[in-house]
Amino acid sequence: MISKEQGLKAYRLMMSAKAMANVYEANRPLCKYVHSTSRGHEAIQIATGMLLKKEDYVSPYYRDESMMLGMGFRPYEMMLQLLAKADDPFTGGRAYYNHPNSRREQFPKIIHQSSATGMQAIPTTGVAQGIKYILEHQLQDFENTPIALCSLGDGSVTEGEVSEAFQFAALHQLPILFLVQDNDWGISVSSDEARSMDAYEYIGGFKGFQRMRIDGTHFDECYTQMEYALDWVRTERKPFLMHAKVPLNGHHTSGVRKEWYRTEEDLAKHLKDDPGPKLYQFLLDKKWATESELAAIEEEELAFITREFDAAVAAAEPDPSTVSDHVFLPTPITTEVGTRVPAGKEKVVMVDAALHAVEEIMHAHPEALFYGQDVGGRIGGVFREAATLAQKFGDKRVFNTAIQEAYIIGSTAGMSAVGLKPIVEVQFADYIYPALNQLVTEISKTAYLSCGKFNVSCIIRVPIGAYGGGGPYHSGSVESTLATFKGIKIAYPSNAADMKGLMKAAYYDPNPVIMLEHKGLYWSKVPGTEDAKTIEPAADYILPLGKGCVSLAADASCVANGESVCVITYGMGVHWALQAAKDFEGQIEVIDLRTIFPLDEDLIYTTVKKHGKCLVLTEEQLNNSFCEALAGRIAQHCFASLDAPVFTMGALNLPAVPMNVHLEAAMLPNAQKVAEKIAILLNY
Repeated sequence: MISKEQGLKAYRLMMSAKAMANVYEANRPLCKYVHSTSRGHEAIQIATGMLLKKEDYVSPYYRDESMMLGMGFRPYEMMLQLLAKADDPFTGGRAYYNHPNSRREQFPKIIHQSSATGMQAIPTTGVAQGIKYILEHQLQDFENTPIALCSLGDGSVTEGEVSEAFQFAALHQLPILFLVQDNDWGISVSSDEARSMDAYEYIGGFKGFQRMRIDGTHFDECYTQMEYALDWVRTERKPFLMHAKVPLNGHHTSGVRKEWYRTEEDLAKHLKDDPGPKLYQFLLDKKWATESELAAIEEEELAFITREFDAAVAAAEPDPSTVSDHVFLPTPITTEVGTRVPAGKEKVVMVDAALHAVEEIMHAHPEALFYGQDVGGRIGGVFREAATLAQKFGDKRVFNTAIQEAYIIGSTAGMSAVGLKPIVEVQFADYIYPALNQLVTEISKTAYLSCGKFNVSCIIRVPIGAYGGGGPYHSGSVESTLATFKGIKIAYPSNAADMKGLMKAAYYDPNPVIMLEHKGLYWSKVPGTEDAKTIEPAADYILPLGKGCVSLAADASCVANGESVCVITYGMGVHWALQAAKDFEGQIEVIDLRTIFPLDEDLIYTTVKKHGKCLVLTEEQLNNSFCEALAGRIAQHCFASLDAPVFTMGALNLPAVPMNVHLEAAMLPNAQKVAEKIAILLNY
């Protein structure tokens, strides 16, 4: 049973939420950015917000403004986000209303999340995964044992990624509560059009979940039942789903108004379940307030909210010069350090250099863990890239996941938020596409939209490339797709030393880094790739991202006579270029980019200007590729120094790499084809 103090506090907050919706509606020209309000959802949201503890992590969704009030956030600062003002404490004017993120000391922590419905389920489950790991490994002490809470609208539960989160939470018995607010609408789509069951029925299929239905309109019941549910998760350390039935008494958003798609009968039915009048009557029945006292509260809150809104309207707009701030957090790794070529060591293959780098990282950093498909102890990765790691570090630090690319990548956002450093793997580049929602909507935008309060510090390992008849779903190149997403870094090493050095740099970088690792270079079994094997650098070796290198220098005399060409490439292209250069003694300079982003533009432009002739080489299908874009930049920046057009070369523009090895060879570049292209360019 709630106390008088709790009941009156909740009523005041409900009147705040009501006043906010009314003030926004009355000032629609000023509230020009799209927004939603919590009208109809106030009881369950306020109860939840009041019950969360400072150690907890919560992901409110875009309608959860009343939850924010319940946690103690001031309407004024929420309105700064509504109006996209400079002092918006969450995103600095970059994101929509009620898209909060917060690390305030005495408040529950709120990680960044996108507007994509349901997408927050995976990062928030990643938070719960991280909390469990921290407690199991005794990495941190807490006054109150933390849990995660993920708030969802009913319409979003049909998203496939929500089921991935449910599956992982159930399988690993994570301390998370999913609060599903069911108002029967998903914009204009009604529940009977969109789903065969509600969330309560759906979660019954996931073994290990506790579940409960609740009337989300009675504050006293919401508070009592949410208190039970949160305490249960906090004590039992297992997942719980709370299904709260609520009305939708506001518009879907300010841009999609309720009268456009709902009947008067439907609106009236929902209005009968308004939580405000129910709490009003409850307080009268308990004799905790009189009608005049409650009327005074409503009047006071309207006046207060009006003042808050006026102050927010008067607040400053963002400075346009700050628009590019916080895309990345600064990395401490800016120079090459350590011993690249230790004395008395033998050469190693790339796959072993990567394995040793991860092992050294995990020995030094208990916050590091490694997971993905088939990386556990039985086989240690389908390429043996994780061999022995599970045996050395245990199956709580190195473990298999289900076939859940979205969860594998998206969970890194939650893991990073609690201070861990996940190293994860997508088994083949061709299978990264199911994870692009998480990579783009959550991970790439986190630092920017949280103004640097949150970052996703992770390594995503992606075996890539074609060789030996891998076929259309195990041979693809995806770097151009990934390079279009801002807010991530992409490395693509061509040899063992670079692999190890870049892996270390990626670990110490506070931003998301994708390591593209060519399968054909892992063991140097492809003819012409012997140079991918190198002396393994020492454990202290770190190679900064964004630093290319000269893999082969041209003779000064050839350069002076205008008889030289530079080849700008990476990955397998480096080895094709080195083999092709043998036909042109002293005339070829090969630049290994080593990273796609950040890109060593200074090295590229300096080299092109020195030679005047340039070939940009890739394994990818050429049309609309990263290499074509780079060629355009080279032409723009080096135009006055060019003696010929910037040449490009890549795979044929086919939808997939064919299985048959002869067809595969016909599609891909090779050393001979590169040599033929160089000959044309030299004689241009």
